[in-house]
Amino acid sequence: MSPLPHLQQREALIATARQLNPSGLNQGTSGNLSLRVENGFFISPTGMDYDALRPEDIVFMRFDGSSEGPRLPSSEWRFHRDIFAVRPEVHAVLHTHSLHSTALACLRRGIPAFHYMVAKAGGSDIRCAPYATFGTEELSRLAVAALDGRKACLLANHGLITVGADLAAALKLAVEVETLAAMYLRALPAGEPVLLDDAEMAVVLEKFRTYGQQSQ
Repeated sequence: MSPLPHLQQREALIATARQLNPSGLNQGTSGNLSLRVENGFFISPTGMDYDALRPEDIVFMRFDGSSEGPRLPSSEWRFHRDIFAVRPEVHAVLHTHSLHSTALACLRRGIPAFHYMVAKAGGSDIRCAPYATFGTEELSRLAVAALDGRKACLLANHGLITVGADLAAALKLAVEVETLAAMYLRALPAGEPVLLDDAEMAVVLEKFRTYGQQSQ
C-alpha cells in the first residue's frame, strides 16, 4: 500500500481543527478549514467530528471542483476554492460559527474601527458580507468581495471567515476577531462606541507591518 500523500499537511489540518471547539471558536461539527497544496487544497470533510478525523478523511480538492478521497468535502468548499483562486498569498482558510462573531453577523453588522486591533484583519474595519444560502456560489462571491483587502470577514446570519499564510495565522486571527466581536457587543448597550478615524487607522496599519518582528 502506497503512503498517503501530504501526510504532514493532513495532520496539520486535523490538529488545527481539534483546537476550534476547546478554544470556543466553534461548536460541534460546524465550521470548516482548508490548506493550499500543489494543484489544489485540502479541506475538512462535511459533518465529521473533528476528534474522529484521520488523515485519510481529509479531502483533496482541485480548483475545478473535483475531489479525491473516501469523504465528501465541506459544503462550503466553494468559498475556500474561490478565496485561494484570487488570493495567491493565502494558504489557509478558516470558517467558524464562533459565538460573538456570529451574533454580530446575525445583526448584519461588521466590526468598525472601535479599537485599533481591528487593523489586524488588514484594514480599517471588518466587513459583514450580505446573506446568501450556505454552500452556494452566491455566498462565495459575497465572501470574496467582503475579504477584498482584508484577512477576515463576517457572513450575515452565518459566521466568520479568516485567512492566513498558514493554519496558525488563520487560527490566531480568528481568536483576535472573536475577541473584538465580544468587546464590540459589550460596548454597544452603553451607546455607539467612538470610532478611530481613517488617519489613525492608517498609522496603525503601517505600525502593524513590522509589529512583533524582532530586529537582528
